[in-house]
Amino acid sequence: MPDRFPNGFPRGGSDPDPLAEIRNLWEQLRPRLPGTAPRLRPWLLVAIALVVYALTGVYIVAPDEHAIVLRFGKIAREAGPGPGYHLPWPIEEVLKPAVTQIRKEEIGFRTVAVGPPAQYRDVDAEALMLSGDENIVKLQFIVQYKVKADPQGPADFVFNVRDPQSMVRDAAEAAMREIVGRNDIDNALTEGKERIQNDAQALLQTLLDRYRVGLEVVTVKLQDVDPPDQVSDAFKDVISAQQDKERLINEARGHANDVVPKARGQAAQLVNEAEAYSAAKVQDATGQAQRFVALYEEYAKARDVTRLRLYLETMEEVLPRTNTIVLDDLAGKQVVPYLPLEQALRRRAGEAAEAAPAGEGRR
Repeated sequence: MPDRFPNGFPRGGSDPDPLAEIRNLWEQLRPRLPGTAPRLRPWLLVAIALVVYALTGVYIVAPDEHAIVLRFGKIAREAGPGPGYHLPWPIEEVLKPAVTQIRKEEIGFRTVAVGPPAQYRDVDAEALMLSGDENIVKLQFIVQYKVKADPQGPADFVFNVRDPQSMVRDAAEAAMREIVGRNDIDNALTEGKERIQNDAQALLQTLLDRYRVGLEVVTVKLQDVDPPDQVSDAFKDVISAQQDKERLINEARGHANDVVPKARGQAAQLVNEAEAYSAAKVQDATGQAQRFVALYEEYAKARDVTRLRLYLETMEEVLPRTNTIVLDDLAGKQVVPYLPLEQALRRRAGEAAEAAPAGEGRR
């Protein structure tokens, strides 16, 4: 029987060797026991050995760990953080994988020195990928993952995969290559990065679940997405031109958004004014027509009276704007002398007022 599980966990976990513990305890107690060793009763040695053997089953699970108790190599039970007990080895043994630890894998690069400043080494064999439009893109990303929190997650992580780190690295690279192959290089270099990250994370989680690895992908984060070094300058020029294009389009849209509403407002104002003018004219014409009809009806009832009333109303509007001389019927039968003295006096006063400034000037 091998001394380690497929994923590297040692069989027996961190449990001590019972025989070694008995020997150490006997070496510590022998100088303190009365008499010599041959006089020591055999049952006492057996009792001490059994106690020490039973104590080897005590274990403590840390807050970030999850205990899996095996009985003859088969899962017997699981336990959370805190102290626990299992039957001593080789009957039972305990494995305590860390389930809350966030693990990280770097794809396309390696951290040489944490720094500061940090130093990295490119791994082109992992970073160079083929896009959907048959262009090569240099893509570096990280994957953060942890053991699943569901009851089956820790057991799958311990028993179903021999090397979790290599498994995650290979699956992440395969998932990212598939997602990049579905997109063209412009999306990968510009606005499509967020969608590529999300799609790669979903596909990677699907692969891990299919193989029952017992891992949960926390995040997939793109670090650098660049064209190959040989054509980097040309791609930078293309990206700069695309950015200028987007900027000009946005400026044109902003100008259109400023001008078009004003033109629409002015057009609506002209339409409203025309409609108001039309309504006023129609209402005025309707009122005049109704007034004429009402007047005609009154005229048909009493023509003389209506004719006289119209004449008086017309004269009432005209006479205040003219100089009027009223003569009765008797004055019309004979000549009546009339001298407009008031008009002559007003005319003479006006001429004197105009002549006064001219005479002062000659002085």
